[in-house]
Amino acid sequence: MKGIFKHIDKMVEAVSTDIGIDLGTANTLVYIKGKGIVLNEPTIVAINKKTGQLVAVGNEAKAMLGRTPHHIEVIRPLVDGVISDFEVTEEMIAYLIGKVRNDMRSIVAPRVLVGVPSGITNVEMRAARDAVKNAGAREVFLIEEPMAAAIGGKLPVGKAVGNMIIDIGGGNTDIAVISLNGIVVAKNLRVAGDHLNAAIVTYIRDQFKVLVGDKTAEDAKVMLASIFQNDEDKEMVVRGRDVVTGLPREVVITDSDIREAISHSMDTIVEAVRSVLEKTPPEVLSDVMQRGIHIAGGGALIPGLSSLLEDMMQVPVYIVPDPLRAVVRGTGIVLENLDLYEEILVDNEGELSPYLSE
Repeated sequence: MKGIFKHIDKMVEAVSTDIGIDLGTANTLVYIKGKGIVLNEPTIVAINKKTGQLVAVGNEAKAMLGRTPHHIEVIRPLVDGVISDFEVTEEMIAYLIGKVRNDMRSIVAPRVLVGVPSGITNVEMRAARDAVKNAGAREVFLIEEPMAAAIGGKLPVGKAVGNMIIDIGGGNTDIAVISLNGIVVAKNLRVAGDHLNAAIVTYIRDQFKVLVGDKTAEDAKVMLASIFQNDEDKEMVVRGRDVVTGLPREVVITDSDIREAISHSMDTIVEAVRSVLEKTPPEVLSDVMQRGIHIAGGGALIPGLSSLLEDMMQVPVYIVPDPLRAVVRGTGIVLENLDLYEEILVDNEGELSPYLSE
């Protein structure tokens, strides 16, 4: 009888679609086993408040930010890397899974592997599992995002050597030292891309008395953010509402303004990296000193960040290839070799790594 069930399971696997999801605060990326990365869109949803129906998801919903009538609400259902609106997240994932299944013409519910931050609570982790399950997954696996980023960055996580990864995403920063398919020490910060955007909004309001939106702050970050002074000054015109008169006003901001706006957040990340290194066992630390620190996520693209960390830690620092897709690429590698990586998955009882530093 067991043989029959095993045979049926293999038949189901043969016709189903295995999906890897990087469910990020800023963007959601989807990987299909055998196909690669097929979707990369903002984690934003537009809802009709009168009917409760989904109006738009991803890029279409992002284009509506700040431009909707009263009955349309644009929501970012994840905050700081974790689900803040369960029902909307479930609807968004169901939409994405449905879209993928339609494109693949799959009639069998997929197995789904989802990345989760290393520092979330078991309640938050179960919310992620339940949201994906309720959205139509046949089976749900979870993997800690720094582990997925390390695998996506082609680090030898299964070998008896220390590997250090920093994943700076939209809602959180994961810092982890990994060896033998396990996390030796880790730290999770709720300081990342969205936090930088908020710091820029606050700076422009305080220094220029102009209120700008998150999208304008993000554009300024992408265009002007840097750690060190550039050879040539960069500037950008931003438009917003004068906080005194309430009327529209435009001001010119420079790369120096953005550096000052994000400096405290950068200091926080640097100190967190130092804290993880201080808690790393000597033999593993020796490996990290020799092999270097690797950075993934959107924050890796901030000019000068790798040099700053290298100067402060006295350890080589490298940016992984295509850092924005490191986590979802890691989920894809795990999906393609699920038997090989089974031990790194978060177990079904919902226990995350106990090696998080305070």
